[in-house]
Amino acid sequence: MNHLFTGTATAAPAQPVSLPPSRSKKQTDAAGYIADSGLVDAVNIALTLGQPLLLTGEPGTGKTQLAWRIAWELGLGEPLVFDTKSGSTARDLFYSFDALRRFHAAHTPEATRDNRAYIDYNALGLAILTANEEAEVRHLLPEGMKHPGKRRSVVLIDEVDKAPRDFPNDLLNELDQMFFRITELGNARVAAPADMRPVIIIASNSEKNLPDPFLRRCIYYHIPFPDTRRLGEIITRRLDLGGDGQSPMLNDALRFFAALRQRNVRKRPSTAEMISWVDVLVRRGTDKSKPLKDSADHVRSTLTVLAKNADDLEEARRFADEFFGA
Repeated sequence: MNHLFTGTATAAPAQPVSLPPSRSKKQTDAAGYIADSGLVDAVNIALTLGQPLLLTGEPGTGKTQLAWRIAWELGLGEPLVFDTKSGSTARDLFYSFDALRRFHAAHTPEATRDNRAYIDYNALGLAILTANEEAEVRHLLPEGMKHPGKRRSVVLIDEVDKAPRDFPNDLLNELDQMFFRITELGNARVAAPADMRPVIIIASNSEKNLPDPFLRRCIYYHIPFPDTRRLGEIITRRLDLGGDGQSPMLNDALRFFAALRQRNVRKRPSTAEMISWVDVLVRRGTDKSKPLKDSADHVRSTLTVLAKNADDLEEARRFADEFFGA
C-alpha cells in the first residue's frame, strides 16, 4: 500500500485522491463468524427452551456479532438492536413515546391527537409486533408504518450492564411471556405467539452484577478469549488469507499479539483490533511467507491499531524493540 498522506506536500492535488475501500463489512460478515463448541451448545439450548442467551466476555470476543451470525444462519434477516444506555428504562426496549410533541399537538388545531403518531417502536417491541399478523396489530401501528409480514426476529440487547439496576428486574415478566403494554394506547397488550417468540441475545461486559431473578431466566455463556490457534483461524477467514493460517508472518503476528496482551498495558488489544492490525500489515505489503521481523518497520508504524492510549503505545513500542531487536 502506497502512502496516502505524507504530511510534506506543498500543493493540493488537482483531483481528489482515490482511497482504498474499507473492509470493515467483510471483517464483521456473519458468514465468517466462528463459534466454539460450547457457544454452539449454549445457542441451541436457548433456542430449544425459548430463553434469552446472556453472553459475557472481553470486548471484541464476538458477543454482539453472534446475533448477526444466528440471524444469518437461521434466515431471520437483520437483527433488531437495542443499545442500552445509563438511563434506559424497561419501556425503552419496547417503544418510545414523544410526550413533548404530543403536548404541543394538543395546542395545535391541525395536529393529530392520535397517540400512535407519537410512538416509535424499538427493538423488542418491533419484534413482538411483527411476530403477529398485520391485521392483529394494525390498530397499534402509526400511520405509514409498514408491517413486513408475520416473522420471527433476532433481538440483541447490547451492554445490558450499562442500564440502571432496576432495568433487568423490570423485564422479568415480559421476557418470560414475551409481551408488553402500551400505556398511551389504552394499556393495550401485545404478545408474541409461542411459535414466533423472538430470539433474544443479551450481551454484558460484566461491569456490574445482574440480579439473580434475571439470571435464572437466561441461558448463560462466557465467550473465552480465543487461543492462538483459533485466533489464527478467525483472522484467516475474516481476511481471506488462504491456506490454513500457518504462514510465518501470521504465526509471528500471533506471538507478538499474545505477548503484548501480557505486558503492562491498561487496555489489552482485542480480537477485532488484531484482525484490523493484520489487515493493515497485509495491505502495506507485508510478505506472508516471511518472518514478521522482515517487516519490522511496518509493525512499528501500525502499533496505533493495537494501543489506544499514550502509555500503552509507548509500552507497545518498547516491546517491538525487544521483539525484533532494537
